[in-house]
Amino acid sequence: MSTPVTAPDRRPAATAAELGVGARFSLHPASDDAVRVILDALARVGREDVTVTTDDVSTLVRGSESAVVRYVHDVLAAAGRHGVHVAAHVQLSRGCPGEVACALPDDVVLSAVAAPDLPRTGLRAAAHWALYPLDDGTPGHPGDHMRAIEQAIAVARARASVSASHFVTRLDGDLADVLGAVADAWLAAARHVRHVVAHVTITLHSPSWDPGTPSAAGTDASGAASDATEGTR
Repeated sequence: MSTPVTAPDRRPAATAAELGVGARFSLHPASDDAVRVILDALARVGREDVTVTTDDVSTLVRGSESAVVRYVHDVLAAAGRHGVHVAAHVQLSRGCPGEVACALPDDVVLSAVAAPDLPRTGLRAAAHWALYPLDDGTPGHPGDHMRAIEQAIAVARARASVSASHFVTRLDGDLADVLGAVADAWLAAARHVRHVVAHVTITLHSPSWDPGTPSAAGTDASGAASDATEGTR
């Protein structure tokens, strides 16, 4: 008796437009000239590959995964080059239901998207990061968001210094490595979960930093994965 051969799944992978991909971010320069820092950062970065809408609360960025991450990185880097303390709140979202109505089945084939290569900036950054894989599961397969989180932390460790903190995971390194770690982990989880949201607060030029200390001052970058997992939930 011949062995049945399973045909490869040739369903088209869901695209960014079908899943709904985008970001919201806000900049908070600790400067008397904060408006100029914000407007200058926004003006210095090209918008050819993204759609950008700014209101009185935050800036919305729509486009492909790579284009969105690259735009946010470049704006933060432009703000950081003013040399003042800047805090930024960034939310990345990829998935359905979310920005778009969810007509996709639970077992949809998700497109594997690599995070963009971000040029190192020379800007030291520290961040508090949380990842939310909104895994509802499928019939006979309960959702397992912790598996996606644990895998994401392992991915992030390849890019930045990772340590646990209360309710978040701390990331330290060059701005490109910190935001790159967030993007890598976000998109790694998105290969298996329909809707993934990442939230990160990033600080540049913190007045609390001693110029002589390493990036991960006061943290144990080699903390156990279980501790980091607790921090990211």
